[in-house]
Amino acid sequence: MDFTTFNWADYLGLFGAFLTSITFIPQVLQAYRTKSVKDLNLGMLLIILSSVIVWLVYGFAKNLLPVIIANSIVLILSTILLYFKATFKN
Repeated sequence: MDFTTFNWADYLGLFGAFLTSITFIPQVLQAYRTKSVKDLNLGMLLIILSSVIVWLVYGFAKNLLPVIIANSIVLILSTILLYFKATFKN
């Protein structure tokens, strides 16, 4: 994607991608600090992972940088939460 051809909507999309990406950071940090994920629903995590994978395939198919960025970061963060869910003792 060529940043020199970006318009306001492209920058808005990148900002939205940024906001979407950081939504899981507080939860990951809290889970890491407390070593507790008892209130995290496994079903929710699996749905998020599934939807993120679908969005990534779509983003790559359409070459949509904001979609690719946001969902790549959310995939990493939600995978970390899933790992915590599997390893932390409740």
